[in-house]
Amino acid sequence: MREKRETPLRSDARRNRERILAVALVELTRSADTPLSVIARKAGVGQGTLYRNFPSREALVLEIYRHEMRQVADSAVQLLNDREPERALREWMDHLARFAMTKAGLAEAIRQATSTSGNLRKPANTPVTSAAELLLRANEEAGTIRPGVTWDDFLLAISGLWQIDPHSDWQPRVTRLLDLIMDGLRAGAPGR
Repeated sequence: MREKRETPLRSDARRNRERILAVALVELTRSADTPLSVIARKAGVGQGTLYRNFPSREALVLEIYRHEMRQVADSAVQLLNDREPERALREWMDHLARFAMTKAGLAEAIRQATSTSGNLRKPANTPVTSAAELLLRANEEAGTIRPGVTWDDFLLAISGLWQIDPHSDWQPRVTRLLDLIMDGLRAGAPGR
């Protein structure tokens, strides 16, 4: 039995797909109820092109979610390449918080997409959990955080971010919360 291989998209098809995703990110962040026809028009494609790439609103929203989470996750590697582990972890936490606060409309679109269809589930945060694990292990090896902190401990600790109103003056509160979390991670670190 032969494996089905995905055919790479032609350059024009790839550009169309990227434009659709970029416009959808902006429009769905503004309003979770933005009609797909508006997204297609603003992306400069026909509705047929939009539906060929994303057969449903749910498929489009979940692809945006995957793409955005991948960008947040990928930033961890770059930060570790450019900074000491402790600074990389703290800056990555800021990056994750900015994503959480500025994508409030997208969060509503994701909630709608995952709650209206029984066969679609919110994708696992695998890239983000892998990034958190990478940063935590680098810090543990450097002796800058307590040993044994797992990615799920960490994500549970920062889950308070999602309780902050993104329409408020959220930055000072987020900074204070993330500083508290870093202080907790540092407590008992062997290198302190």
